[in-house]
Amino acid sequence: MKKKVLKPSLLKNKIITFNFAKKNRLKNIGEVLSVKDGVAFVWGLNDIKVGEMVEFSGRGIFGMALNLEKDSVGCVIFGDDYKIKQNDVVVGHGKLLDLTVSDALLGRVLNALGQPIDGKAAIKHPSEKRKMRVERKAPGIITRKTIREPLLTGYKIVDALFPIGRGQRELIIGDRQTGKSTLAIDTILNQKNQNKYSLEMYCIYVAIGQKRSSVLSLTNLLEKHGAMEYTIVVTATASESAALQYIAPYTGCAIGEYFRDSGRHALIVYDDLTKHATAYRQLSLLLRRPPGREAFPGDIFYTHSRLLERAAKLNELHGEGSLTALPIVETQAGDVAGYIPTNVISITDGQIFLDKKLFFKGIRPAVNVGFSVSRVGSAAQPFAFKQVASNLRLELAQYRELSAFSQFDADIDATTRKILDRGALLTELLKQAPNAPLALYQELLVVYAGSFGFLNKVPLSLVKKFENYLLERIDSKDFNLYLPYFLDLPYNREFDSFKNPLITLIKYVYFEFYSNNLRFKKK
Repeated sequence: MKKKVLKPSLLKNKIITFNFAKKNRLKNIGEVLSVKDGVAFVWGLNDIKVGEMVEFSGRGIFGMALNLEKDSVGCVIFGDDYKIKQNDVVVGHGKLLDLTVSDALLGRVLNALGQPIDGKAAIKHPSEKRKMRVERKAPGIITRKTIREPLLTGYKIVDALFPIGRGQRELIIGDRQTGKSTLAIDTILNQKNQNKYSLEMYCIYVAIGQKRSSVLSLTNLLEKHGAMEYTIVVTATASESAALQYIAPYTGCAIGEYFRDSGRHALIVYDDLTKHATAYRQLSLLLRRPPGREAFPGDIFYTHSRLLERAAKLNELHGEGSLTALPIVETQAGDVAGYIPTNVISITDGQIFLDKKLFFKGIRPAVNVGFSVSRVGSAAQPFAFKQVASNLRLELAQYRELSAFSQFDADIDATTRKILDRGALLTELLKQAPNAPLALYQELLVVYAGSFGFLNKVPLSLVKKFENYLLERIDSKDFNLYLPYFLDLPYNREFDSFKNPLITLIKYVYFEFYSNNLRFKKK
């Protein structure tokens, strides 16, 4: 039997690796066998664990072990792989990937490893800082609590028909360029109403595979509206490696868990999980894992479920904190039956479906009432809003159904015409401009004015004008004394007893608008 003889170059590398380990008192070391497209196969690392951090010595580049094979370890590289050469020494750190988290991260833009990239001063963490693992188990059933507190988006149609609760996972789904990111960003902007007197809701925005210019526009928008003081942006842009795009949402989730576990409330937006799935598919194929449907690996469902399950509302024994997730998924030609969309729909507690046809008709936000649902948020909806919006969804669904048939039939009876006119009025009333979320009492007054027939005689062309006039008058000095009453109204369990004063108030503004608008007066 022939003895295995090492080549002189390989023997030399083994001696160098051994001496390096002995000098630095390291046991878990190896060397690079091959490197390509952000993935390195490493010989050695006998005591490595899945998810453990590794360092490519002398290069200042970190990575993570993902594949444990018989003769090698597959590692993803968090950085430029062209700096790494064959036979480079790789050191296992003996710990899973983690990052330092504290309130000092607020207002900063971070990369996928939690390092600041906004060009500002270095982050000085206070003594209350915590080391958070990027990959953590989701809270168990015993530690959770039923969702009862609302998370308001500032959009009338969402807060009225598909309310979101703190601790919920609500999917935003639709074709590209239909307003998915705008809806999520405006939800962050609307938290300024909650944080007016003290920081109550912290926000994390995770940008996956987006252009650098888009991330810059986002941060400028948040700073312009004063939202960066309670927001953290985590980004892995399209020009960065697939490994960084893969790990970015887990990093953002770890930051959100810091606030949740300290008894506070946090909102995290994943924009978007379609690009995240694509990055993970790329890594899996490079690691030579067997492909499945659409070439995605077999554990793609688990990749998203273990991420989204970390959003939860904790009970009293664990601080009553919450982490709410708004994942975004892009569809192709409105196909919600695609592989990734159906996966994420089955994981989340509901979805808001944005329809491209509605978007091009000028109905924005282009929420499709028929396909959208919120499974647990209704328990968290403010009591008065629940009373006001109870018939809204049915009326809109009837309108969408009848409007399709009315195009082919000119002879429409009076009942159908009434439903169509009513639906068109409500659709116009629920339209909303981007980056202009409304406070809860403003939403309540507008929806109440529409749902109880105050605007039935108002022409469609003047509906938005009346809404703007109503909000302007309510916030004017004339009604300053009523502001505390308006703020408390949505949560008041005795809403029925306040209906008459509210009706009187809306009628007063209605007749004022009527008398001031000559065009309306002629009609």
